[in-house]
Amino acid sequence: MTTADLHTLTGAYALHALDDDERERFERHTTECGDCAQEVRELEATAARLGLAATTTPDPALKTRVMRRVTTVRQESPRTRALSAPRAIGVRRRRPARWALAAALAAAAALGGTAAWQHERAQDAQEQARQAERHADQLAAVLAAPDAASRTAKLADGARGTVVVSRSRDQAVFIGSRMAKPPSGKVYQLWFDDAGTMRSAGLMDPGRTTEAVLMKGSVGGASGMGITVEPAGGSPKPTSAPVALLGLPV
Repeated sequence: MTTADLHTLTGAYALHALDDDERERFERHTTECGDCAQEVRELEATAARLGLAATTTPDPALKTRVMRRVTTVRQESPRTRALSAPRAIGVRRRRPARWALAAALAAAAALGGTAAWQHERAQDAQEQARQAERHADQLAAVLAAPDAASRTAKLADGARGTVVVSRSRDQAVFIGSRMAKPPSGKVYQLWFDDAGTMRSAGLMDPGRTTEAVLMKGSVGGASGMGITVEPAGGSPKPTSAPVALLGLPV
């Protein structure tokens, strides 16, 4: 494979679509090619934003408009045949109509409650989408920062970890690839290493084996980072031996 061929592998590398031999050759190439290294960071940021994309929820005002329109639309009269039976029979036939009306009112009340619940759920989904978008923007800003520097290390069982640091933004991103899922009830927790003192930097999604995570808190004077397996929800301090330790890039 020529150097020209390696320049075309940035997209496949960012999406973890290379085999082991191609990946190793491309990683050696990026140590000497700043353009490819920068393009990989930008593509990884784009892939992370696509992964956090959310579907569009209906306009919350839709229910109000529909309910207002219902009150202005005239209902058609029921189509009935002329009655030839005595008047008493007509009286008996009108009684079920009152039951039908009561049932319709009850159904409308239930529908109103359901619509209110759906409206609240839509608002919750919109807020979650806004938070996800803000998170994705911050993650992308770190990966695409002009001073972003990265360091990659091989982890256990063929996994790979990359930490990207932007000193100007005082933030870091960890990108884990092909990591084994933690045991049931456990989660991977990220840490900043402050001269031997581990400071929590957030949790990874236990259901994902490849993930880009914006590490919580400032980089500060941290010289490295670590990953441990902790109980769901995380721990204030590491409770197990680290599964990975990486020095932060200078």
